[in-house]
Amino acid sequence: MKILCIDCEGPITLNDNAFEICQHFLPQGEQFFKLISTFDDYLVDLIKKKKYQAGGTLKLITPFLKAHKVTNEQIKNFSREKLRIIAGAKKMLTKLQLQMNVFIISTSYTPYINAFCEKVNFPLKNTFSTFLDLDSFTLSESERKRLLHFYQKINTLHLSPLGRKKTISSQQEKTIYKLNKIFFEELISMDCSVIMDKVNPVGGEEKERAVKKSINEAQEKTENTIYVGDSITDAKALKFVRTNKGASLSFNGNIYALKEAEFACISSHTYPLFLVIRMFEKKGREGVLEMASTWPQILSEKEKEKLTYLAPNSVFAPLKKNNFTFLNQLSQERRKKIRGEKIGNLG
Repeated sequence: MKILCIDCEGPITLNDNAFEICQHFLPQGEQFFKLISTFDDYLVDLIKKKKYQAGGTLKLITPFLKAHKVTNEQIKNFSREKLRIIAGAKKMLTKLQLQMNVFIISTSYTPYINAFCEKVNFPLKNTFSTFLDLDSFTLSESERKRLLHFYQKINTLHLSPLGRKKTISSQQEKTIYKLNKIFFEELISMDCSVIMDKVNPVGGEEKERAVKKSINEAQEKTENTIYVGDSITDAKALKFVRTNKGASLSFNGNIYALKEAEFACISSHTYPLFLVIRMFEKKGREGVLEMASTWPQILSEKEKEKLTYLAPNSVFAPLKKNNFTFLNQLSQERRKKIRGEKIGNLG
């Protein structure tokens, strides 16, 4: 059977769980997470820091969650309560599991993925996520106070999102220098560094490894794999599948995902995504390419009617130089509309 490897936050759910955890449990947590997420983008896309993976935000924030006395149980309960699933996703996964090997490859913390699997009855063994166990660590009061001091210091900083030209101002350089010093000099010399050491975000190369592991487990080939992602954490996995003749698809993706995907699907409902994946299951990448080139005319009248009803103004197209700017703009707009401006703007 062919393989579907799909991200969770974006293609299946509307949450950004780590952002929402910070927003809920930390003072000025929204501001804090946005800054660290932007710093993460700089480290991956501009500085290209060695041994640093996309999605490292989930590693960097953990000492501060611990310093604010956030527990495993709080994260688990919060994740379950705030879970938001994109329209049609549960039905899509249920149907596709009957026809394909389906793996969810997510940068999200494991408690969130556990909550999702319980909600939609998806097998946890077919998931990859970022393991987190805050309760297994202890902090001395002196170290906790020092972390709170750094937290306040971080929240006085500002870092603008990385532009397409990838140039930075002297002020941005100063902010990056200060953040580098805090995270990669100060914190790693503290006992709390063990918290970060134990967190291995499933992003970047880790997602690529997860795809390879899924392919091996299914005893299939990469050309029989379709990968669906939406952000910078998916870029390497999308590129790996694309360059090895599988199908790589951005679903309401940001520019990082769009640059590495071969196809773009833009929709507020998963029905068009389901149609594309089903086509891949039947005819492989060539079938998806034909569908993208003739969308939506290739659909049956019944499918067109259902598409108009469930997902009006949806788009599915091959990504090319002459349509990239248009699809990027459209994808960003839809992304922000269905997930909200705050989450939609994150890398």
